Amino acid sequence: MSADFDTLGGAADWFAGWLEQALPLWSTSGFDVSQATFHEALTQDLAPVPGERRSRAQTRQCWVYAEAGRLGGPAAYTELARTAEAAHEARYRRGDGLFAYAADPADGRQSEKALVYDQAFALLAWATLERATGRSYRSKAHALRGALAAQAHPAGGFRELGQHPFQANAHMHLLEASLAWEEGGDASWRQLSDSIVELALTRFIDRGAGVVHEFFDADWLRLPDQAGGLVEPGHLFEWAWLLDRWSRARGTSDLRSIGEALYASGLSGVDRARNAAVGSLWSDLAVREPSTRVWPQTEWLKAALIYGAPDDALAASRGLAGFLQAARPGLWRERMDGAGARPDGPAPATSLYHIMGAVTALLGASARLRC
Repeated sequence: MSADFDTLGGAADWFAGWLEQALPLWSTSGFDVSQATFHEALTQDLAPVPGERRSRAQTRQCWVYAEAGRLGGPAAYTELARTAEAAHEARYRRGDGLFAYAADPADGRQSEKALVYDQAFALLAWATLERATGRSYRSKAHALRGALAAQAHPAGGFRELGQHPFQANAHMHLLEASLAWEEGGDASWRQLSDSIVELALTRFIDRGAGVVHEFFDADWLRLPDQAGGLVEPGHLFEWAWLLDRWSRARGTSDLRSIGEALYASGLSGVDRARNAAVGSLWSDLAVREPSTRVWPQTEWLKAALIYGAPDDALAASRGLAGFLQAARPGLWRERMDGAGARPDGPAPATSLYHIMGAVTALLGASARLRC
């Protein structure tokens, strides 16, 4: 598909056409009927990539197809999301109520760890399934919210597993899920949403510099660059988008200037020669990692529609389309190197969540999918 659009309306039509190919492809070639689970990734020849399947790959794809159904797509998409959700519940749920990081498709063996990040996407999938199907997933969501209390941190927020237990990213996606539940009419999530925004405003976001820091110590003091600190343009755009959602939910414009500052800093990480948001920056906004992936482009587009001029949004649309048009229709090139080349590698299922979010934002709140 050649991305020959010159307007945002043309971009919306182009991406809608791309989804008409992507959604059927990932619901067939991307879905393992025998396991009722989504494949982790597909090669450019549509071969499934073997290995363990992460919880987040399942729940992100559940969200994609529930969202497609909610926006008027075929009922089969909603049913696929329901089927995959039930399989995820059976295969990934642990005895403590949390979801395991991954499971082996051969023997169903679960990994030993359960990340906050992965619980956030289970919550997001349920919120969208409830709106798409009319069935209640609230008791599940409330129970998982309660189980997460085991990972609550005394200084606020949640402690994640892994090398960086005190991080912004897991909270960002938990905020996204919490807001989705609020938007579905469950006001009991308001406290969690507000507490994450408060943590972001007081710890994650450096208002003077207009950046979001990623990693912290146990007191939520940011780690300096030499200790692993960094700034990600994609996350600057994503936080700006989430702060706008939270502000609209609260009926306030008080955070508009913060979102604008994050968006402006994110543009420091856009390489205009390649028309791509880079992988990461140093804290002074100098480019740290010029290579990048498809997902920062999706977040640039979403934020540009809110904070940028129309030319910004059009540039972001073209940047994202470049990753999509370089591949088999319905797939994408996941990575771009510093010289602008996009290697011929597998397309991870998890990235469809990002692409779907950007496309639906571009199509608008009244969007109705044609596929």
